[in-house]
Amino acid sequence: METRFLLNGEPRVAATDATVTLLDWLREEARLTGTKEGCNEGDCGACTVMVTDADGTSRALNACILFMGQLEGRAVRTVEGIAGPGGEMHPVQEAMVAHHGSQCGFCTPGFVVSMAVAHLNGRRDHDDQLAGNLCRCTGYAPIVRAAEAAEDAPVPDWMRQDAETLGDPAFIFPQIRPSGAPPAVSPTSSDALAEWYAAHPDAALIAGATDVGLWVTKGLRDLAPVAFLNRCADLRRIVSDTETIRIGATVTMTELGAVFADRHPSLAELIRRYGSVQVRNAATIGGNIANGSPIGDSPPALIALGARLHLRKGEARREMPLEAFFLEYGKQDRAPGEFVEAVSVPVQADRLACYKLSKRFDQDISAVCGCFNVTVEEGVVTAARIAFGGMAGVPKRAAAVEAALLGQPWSEATVTAAQARFAEDFTPLSDMRASAAYRLRAAEGMLMRYFRESRGEAVSVLEVRV
Repeated sequence: METRFLLNGEPRVAATDATVTLLDWLREEARLTGTKEGCNEGDCGACTVMVTDADGTSRALNACILFMGQLEGRAVRTVEGIAGPGGEMHPVQEAMVAHHGSQCGFCTPGFVVSMAVAHLNGRRDHDDQLAGNLCRCTGYAPIVRAAEAAEDAPVPDWMRQDAETLGDPAFIFPQIRPSGAPPAVSPTSSDALAEWYAAHPDAALIAGATDVGLWVTKGLRDLAPVAFLNRCADLRRIVSDTETIRIGATVTMTELGAVFADRHPSLAELIRRYGSVQVRNAATIGGNIANGSPIGDSPPALIALGARLHLRKGEARREMPLEAFFLEYGKQDRAPGEFVEAVSVPVQADRLACYKLSKRFDQDISAVCGCFNVTVEEGVVTAARIAFGGMAGVPKRAAAVEAALLGQPWSEATVTAAQARFAEDFTPLSDMRASAAYRLRAAEGMLMRYFRESRGEAVSVLEVRV
């Protein structure tokens, strides 16, 4: 597959297998070795690069799980391109030196790129912006001090060059030679995708590659044929009216968090804990649903909100309640050649609370994720949608618990009685993250936490003071 993109401001044409990672290509073909390989699964940030889309949006992404086929028409800037064309240091590089933010130096390129992208975008939430970059030498204090010191420095002209180049109508990427039937395609619309996928139903669809990337880097799988979805502009749309918010399948988790920040802040906070900035910038809502993981964090929240899933195969479309999509572990209600087109969420008053238990607070897989959406009118429960991840082979509603609440007074006695019904809804597994007994007790505790929080009581363990 031939991919046309900008690399540190210069047009490039790369001829590679579609699922060669950008990290491997940079180090082996371009001989740009500043970008480091650490975990090779998107956790450590040593391979962070800046990617700019045709609309001018610049994001930090992990090169280790970013395929070359995803770069068509985009711009990449590595740590070598963070400095100016004449070797001028970027303000964050100067600050890292001045504040002693580097020791062994292995993680430093990733930190510098993340900091430079945050600086370009005017971000000052440094703890969040740098949470996906790991350091075991200097610690994070001098690195955060460096980010703070560079806040008010002007953005260097060269950092805006990529967006200006891509946005220039006169700029045309170099032409590439025609080739035979490609093992990979990069459609620009869902119509084109639907036609191609109906003819290649065994193909792999790649959106953000935060999951699929590990199939290659860790599982060493050959995915051909593949379709890259990041150029399907209509799958990136968010359309809302007074009744529904329709979210396209390739909307990223970063964009999803912004959508719900005011409407359902508990969901936005759950998304903030969903991987790192680099992962949230790549991962898509459609991918998070379609992979069917029983511990994916967005499905329980969306199920609790009454979301509906929209599927497409060729010209045929259908929709269903999101919870009906998950049949059993590893099996979803999706036919060959059918793909997730969108998910829609009813507009509603905010009653949602999402609670996630994991061994690490940030960027960790859930042991239990519970989401609660209970309507109380005149002291009586009139509606309840409660969904969990990590409690079964699929994301699942707590139907028996909901039934125990409906029509009952919203009281501690009602909640206590309903807690016993979790054992009817779920038979969780014991694994390295939690035992079955712990998971059931945790679910019971989450329900009581939701009740107490609804009464205005302080429930967050993060706010405990001595």
